[in-house]
Amino acid sequence: MDKVYQSLNTRRMPKIYLAAFIIFFAVYGFTHYQSSKLPPADKNNAGLFLPDGFEALAVVDSLPGFARHLAVNANGDIYVKTRLHARNNGYGNIAMRDTDNDGKADIITPFNKYESSQYGTAMKIHNGYLYYSSNLIVYRQKLEPGKLVPEGKIDTIVWDMPPSHAHQTKPIAFDGKGYMYVGWGQGSDVCTNGRPGAMGAGKADPEIPGEGCPGLIDHGGIWKFSESTLNQKQEHGKRVATGMRSIVGMDWDKSSNALYAVVHGRDNFRMLWPGMYSAWESAVLPSEEMFKIHDGIDGGWPYYYYDHIRGKKYLNPEYGGDKMKEGNGAKLTKPILGFPGHFAPNDLYFYKGNQLPARYKKGAFVVLHGSTIRQPYPQGGYFVAFVPMEGGKVTGPWEVFADGFIQTDPVLTANSAGYRPMGITEGPDGSLYISETEKGKIWRVMYKGDKTKFGPAQLAKMEIRKKTASNIKDPDPVKDDLDRGKPVVASAVYSMYCAACHQRDGKGDGSRFPPLNQSEWVNGEKGRLISVVLSGLSGPIKVKGQDYNDPMPAHNFLSDAQIAEVLTYIRKSWGNNSDAISVDEVAAMRKATKR
Repeated sequence: MDKVYQSLNTRRMPKIYLAAFIIFFAVYGFTHYQSSKLPPADKNNAGLFLPDGFEALAVVDSLPGFARHLAVNANGDIYVKTRLHARNNGYGNIAMRDTDNDGKADIITPFNKYESSQYGTAMKIHNGYLYYSSNLIVYRQKLEPGKLVPEGKIDTIVWDMPPSHAHQTKPIAFDGKGYMYVGWGQGSDVCTNGRPGAMGAGKADPEIPGEGCPGLIDHGGIWKFSESTLNQKQEHGKRVATGMRSIVGMDWDKSSNALYAVVHGRDNFRMLWPGMYSAWESAVLPSEEMFKIHDGIDGGWPYYYYDHIRGKKYLNPEYGGDKMKEGNGAKLTKPILGFPGHFAPNDLYFYKGNQLPARYKKGAFVVLHGSTIRQPYPQGGYFVAFVPMEGGKVTGPWEVFADGFIQTDPVLTANSAGYRPMGITEGPDGSLYISETEKGKIWRVMYKGDKTKFGPAQLAKMEIRKKTASNIKDPDPVKDDLDRGKPVVASAVYSMYCAACHQRDGKGDGSRFPPLNQSEWVNGEKGRLISVVLSGLSGPIKVKGQDYNDPMPAHNFLSDAQIAEVLTYIRKSWGNNSDAISVDEVAAMRKATKR
């Protein structure tokens, strides 16, 4: 640089031009120096579709126990929350290190054994500590410089009372002022017994909390705690949000000095209210919501749902709604954004680095894990979106940032999707890291283009994907009906009441709901199987060697003939070849269960 300066000085260049040249050279040189330090991308960006100028590589192709959220330390070490501990020799966490700077993990070390269901979620680094969570407990360990795996004692920061249930995740976020925010999901879909046409528990808009849905008393919201006080219970924290069914992704945005959360909406409009909602309406509604959290905010669940198409909150049918009644929904705080139904937003991240173009510091990345219940339409989600924002407000439509996770197109069942993106964070150089749940693959996304020229042209192909990709676009009610023109070969009862969980191919969703194909529960003793349908089942149970813990509600509202038909169907399908179940056998078991 001194030689450049001396050369220019001898030519007596005017000082203003000299200064401008030096600034340009510094910016250009820094940009290219930064790019040169980044490792080379994998062929075809390890399968990802990204805006122009972005590249990606696979840090690791798979991890035992798969992956939930992840964090990256200041030295580049990566920490991952294990999804299924049993498949990782009981370990709940994995630490990874790249020793030769090629972007690939050379050292992969599992650590810490603790109880957790697959809903255990959080993995964050804050003030020199590694914070992580099971579905019931938030833990913390001190990170020591130079050491990959923390060796100190494990602190319990916040703990929840068992038993655990579905959607009981523990996402966390920090405000930088000594406080930690913890999400408290509710396992119920809409605070009912799960039977079609059943009314919701409690009354809508209760003035006294105990008069409403019982699940909202201590679940379905966000609590604020000290980030360092040990052994805090829920009553030691302060509730800051309510009416939010399932919260998996949260982050604090420094620019607007506020907490944000993405919330899963309810399910099963069509199954529970077939005379009111069409299959298409049930596929695209209700919206998945993104909220800016303020003290006392009420998201409206279970009494209300958000319709992003019409931009309003509507009363759920379980509380007297008819698709048109708004009730007191207009008085609730609207989400700042609504994604299409069942996209499953599982992480939220505000970018803080400088590697990416500046526009990505004005907004949030949202990871959309993907749907399981959109049939007969293609399953949706399975990509990473970017929401442009400024001053805490959304400034434009959400964009597709990373796609290409699905391995089948269209996705008919969640278990056939391939990869399902889950967590997102950034490394010390500003690279983005994305995790997924089905195999535990981790991607590193880097920007190597010219940041000063990044704009609409570089985003154009992603905008086309938003309008055309089967997992992203709004499905056409007629053209995208995958059952259109095909003979009905499946059990009508199975299609209506079973396929949402166990999937159309009987293989389950790979994690929450067990497979029926070649299942010892399906092909075993008839009485036990009939009893499961009549009385429901609460886990944990083991099916084909894998643990499952999501409850199955009783389906005793079905007639004896319907139960006999559907159980015979599953005992004769997907490789099963067991005896049929008769109406008399169901009737006898129903009579026995009433005694």
